[in-house]
Amino acid sequence: MYGNYMISILGYYSTQFGELWERSLFDLVKESIDSLLKESKIEKKEIDAIFFSNMMSGILENNLHGSSKIAQLLNTHIPIFRSEAACASGGMAVYLAVQYLKANPGKTVIVVGAEKMTDFSPEEAVEGLMAAASGEEQEAGLTFPGLYALLAQIYLNSYHYKHENIGAISVKNHFHGFLNEKAHFKRKVTLKQVLSSPKIASPLGVLDCSPISDGASAIIITSNTKKIKQAKRTCSILSSEIASDSISFMERERLDSLTSTVVAGNKAFKEAGIKRSDIRVAELHDCFSIAEILGMEDLGFWKKGEGGKRALAYETMLGNSGSIIVNTSGGLKAAGHPIGATGIKQVGEIFLQLTHQADKRQVHDVYYGLAHNVGGSGGTAVVTILGI
Repeated sequence: MYGNYMISILGYYSTQFGELWERSLFDLVKESIDSLLKESKIEKKEIDAIFFSNMMSGILENNLHGSSKIAQLLNTHIPIFRSEAACASGGMAVYLAVQYLKANPGKTVIVVGAEKMTDFSPEEAVEGLMAAASGEEQEAGLTFPGLYALLAQIYLNSYHYKHENIGAISVKNHFHGFLNEKAHFKRKVTLKQVLSSPKIASPLGVLDCSPISDGASAIIITSNTKKIKQAKRTCSILSSEIASDSISFMERERLDSLTSTVVAGNKAFKEAGIKRSDIRVAELHDCFSIAEILGMEDLGFWKKGEGGKRALAYETMLGNSGSIIVNTSGGLKAAGHPIGATGIKQVGEIFLQLTHQADKRQVHDVYYGLAHNVGGSGGTAVVTILGI
């Protein structure tokens, strides 16, 4: 509840994630918006604003006015806002949409995120991604696998774990991705395969890293009481909070934790008025296997240093008896990571879980869920909590 009214999600749609060479960025945007409106039985004229999440089009396509392109595609004159916060662009778009609805009760908005990355060379894509890192890190030749490998090395050495303790995250998330028809990778992997995959930046191998993906996702959010009552399936946004941190590792207080996640998570739980133990399902930002473990600890689901042991026990996998199931979509690792779409897909997956539309990956007895979206190596974090 925000004051005397609720902010609720009325619908969610995602395109396929993967290598979509035959589709342009705005083909994907249009598919996601058109399909979302059709499935939600909402007319275009009922939408008061659109929030568009995208990171790379300005770099890869020399196109920074995507909001106007969406206005052209939809033949609309409503306000369209573009958000960019590296890999947290989608989460930030959700956060901004919530703030808009808090300031404008009774309105209905679309949050859409998209990215088109596979049409470009790996070198071009990596160079674009590194725009989210500090100048010093770029000049040193670091890439994000290298930055997260440093986090992994510090974590493994500090708490006396081995590669298998973080590699188990990839096994779990590929198992979940196998159940998601929209996932980039719909195949299971073994721990042996993860450990023996070619090294990208030690200790991280190929199967510890999320892929470069294309795709789009969209949700409808409203504070219109009539629309909420009429909706066939809906869940409420109890909180959406954002926090920032230094872009450079050199300025961080510690490197076995992302302070932005800690701050955003604490604010989100306080605003939502629930306990960590109330969360039964979560989508965490697993751009690399170590990231999910840090996220679980920073959000307070696991104590600091316990994550390696609990990950290897597969506590958060569907079918196990853990109190919380994580990344039922397959996470970034298996579902894919089209940057602008990721944070919206995370919220959309929680919506599917809370409204019992997750099919083979449905978690039972779920009333609250959490989405955690991180930009860069922790420079931005957004935590959104949903409930029914």
